[in-house]
Amino acid sequence: MNKTELTENWFSRAKAEADKGIPSNERFVGVGIVVFVSLLGVYYISHQIGSTGFFTEKFGAIEMIMLYGSLIFMIISASLEGILGQRLLSRLWDAFGGLVFATIAEIWLLMIFPFEFTYFADVLPDFLRFLAQWISNDIARILMIIIIIVTLGAAIYTPIAYKFVRIKRSKPDQN
Repeated sequence: MNKTELTENWFSRAKAEADKGIPSNERFVGVGIVVFVSLLGVYYISHQIGSTGFFTEKFGAIEMIMLYGSLIFMIISASLEGILGQRLLSRLWDAFGGLVFATIAEIWLLMIFPFEFTYFADVLPDFLRFLAQWISNDIARILMIIIIIVTLGAAIYTPIAYKFVRIKRSKPDQN
């Protein structure tokens, strides 16, 4: 198989995937992401309102925008795909804003690190605290680095894939 055939096969598969509807199991994942990220947002807000000590004095207006803004971007992206079934619109949203913002936000929050994970489990009921008590500041930093790597990779890959699918969709089928 030569390079042209490989490229054409990738384009064909990408176009076929883009033209298909979103299977119900993938839509379920999108809905799950919306629910999880919304609950995470409520969890952070309860820390902030309750002044638990999780957010340090470094957590100012910019850090709030970075933290809550990235959650809002995730909710919008997952809603477009999972709830509304708009895969291409979701990919467009991710490619030209959501992933770039999330990457910048995570890098900013890692550099400033306005958290004290000793208090992360404090808003949970006593019988559920074991779920979050194991997360230390060091573990949180490692998790943030992993998130940065993943979102940075997705921020680079998504616009490239979107462009390739767009090119393929604009060409008439050559069957």
